[in-house]
Amino acid sequence: MRNKRGIFLFIVAVASIFASLQFDSEISKAVSNIRVEQLNNFFLGLTFWSSEIIIFFLLTSFFLWNENKRRWIAPLWLTLFLSVVASFLLKISVQRMRPFQQEIVSTLPILISNSYTIWNFAFPSFQAMLVFCAIPILSKEFPKFKYAWIIFAALVAFSRVYFGLHFASDVIAGGLIGYVIGMLVVMYEKENRFGEKVYKKIFRK
Repeated sequence: MRNKRGIFLFIVAVASIFASLQFDSEISKAVSNIRVEQLNNFFLGLTFWSSEIIIFFLLTSFFLWNENKRRWIAPLWLTLFLSVVASFLLKISVQRMRPFQQEIVSTLPILISNSYTIWNFAFPSFQAMLVFCAIPILSKEFPKFKYAWIIFAALVAFSRVYFGLHFASDVIAGGLIGYVIGMLVVMYEKENRFGEKVYKKIFRK
């Protein structure tokens, strides 16, 4: 039953990517029209707080807090590494400019950086990939926090569209790729228990 549900959700996500590609510009313009100062401050907080170092430092601490779950620290950081590699390769391959760079919408001056015009292209959204790649591990080990994290991940992804840093298809694709990476790492850990081996070598010498 779970496999069928997973396949269904995967198909829906892929279909959403293709659908959003047709309306990316319109979606970006519509979302930019709801900007107000209060929302700006809220989503700015999410944007800066959800950097890879902060998120994975906090999640690592979360797993360290519970000794029985420390075997998942290595898999967690492996998902980050794979997400970085996948994001970089896709970005330089696709080289899609961001909505504000295409002058479809504007963004806040504080979010404009030279990194956006060098290699850090729009597709896929690494920020979305980052927050979604942790969901499979958290769902398995901390099921009570699963939906809280999903809501957080969705807000982070939306903030990227809100500020004109990404198109809707960028964040949907990033979230989907990140989630798949997380699922693959969980499957690999179940079969090989490499996280447990790393934990024993580091913490139980």
